[in-house]
Amino acid sequence: MGRYVIRRLLQMVPVFIGTTFLIFVMVYAIGDPIAAMFGDRTPDPATAAAIRESLHLNDPLWSQYLQYMAGIFQGDFGTSFNGTPVVELMGNAFPNTIKLTLVAFAIELVVGLTLGVIAGLRRGRIVDTGVLVFTLLVISIPTFVTGYVLQYFIGVKLGWAAPAVSIDVTFDQLLLPGIVLAGVSLAYVSRLTRTSVAENLRSDYIRTATAKGLPRRRVVTVHLMRNSLIPVVTFLGTDIGGLMAGAVVTERIFNIQGVGYQLYQGILRQNSPTVVGFVTILVVVFLAANLLVDLLYAVLDPRIRYA
Repeated sequence: MGRYVIRRLLQMVPVFIGTTFLIFVMVYAIGDPIAAMFGDRTPDPATAAAIRESLHLNDPLWSQYLQYMAGIFQGDFGTSFNGTPVVELMGNAFPNTIKLTLVAFAIELVVGLTLGVIAGLRRGRIVDTGVLVFTLLVISIPTFVTGYVLQYFIGVKLGWAAPAVSIDVTFDQLLLPGIVLAGVSLAYVSRLTRTSVAENLRSDYIRTATAKGLPRRRVVTVHLMRNSLIPVVTFLGTDIGGLMAGAVVTERIFNIQGVGYQLYQGILRQNSPTVVGFVTILVVVFLAANLLVDLLYAVLDPRIRYA
């Protein structure tokens, strides 16, 4: 197992370098950062030249990338165009997004697995049909529509939840945004679980366990669930990064100043250091989640062993 982890970590290095370099080139090669910094005003040529020199914008892109990577290993992700260090923006944004992601992940895990198992065990019945219709509706409705509707009726009309939050958020304030963010993922988890449970329910090892006289609860929880969860765990692992990166709409609706909010502001204002810095951390999150998923395979299925 240890050799496998080391090998996977070494494989992540070229993926990390290639991904961040591609993002860096796309962000810095499009538009003029100096023009974006001054907005509608026309900067003085001498001032613009001095800023370009201080930000190394006159250097080739590969040279700028090497300087950026050197700064990362020293904990310096650059400075946004308003003078705020990107690390400081991360310190304010990531805690909010991590809280939101945890709430959304818990909702999609508990509700999604529960609906999927119930539908899979009762395939073809009215409960199964109801779960399929419900998940289809959730997938079909855009997130921004769900967010505004729930915010208006639950937050404004009924007053059961805060209609909007801002800088310092608590977990109770994030319940409604978490439901909105987890909606589509919850539907996919339910469908994946349902399909996997229904397929494994007809397997030989399930019939053997039942023939041995094992209690149905043990057959379902120990034998059926462990094998059925492998495709679900794959989706959940990659969805962690997806929830953090895809919270742009949800954070805008509920005024949560997290990663999605900062990325939106950075793209809108062409704030290149902010965009590249935040996306770099998200790349690390995706890579770490994929490694964790691979390790969980061995826990769920004893037949899987890594050398």
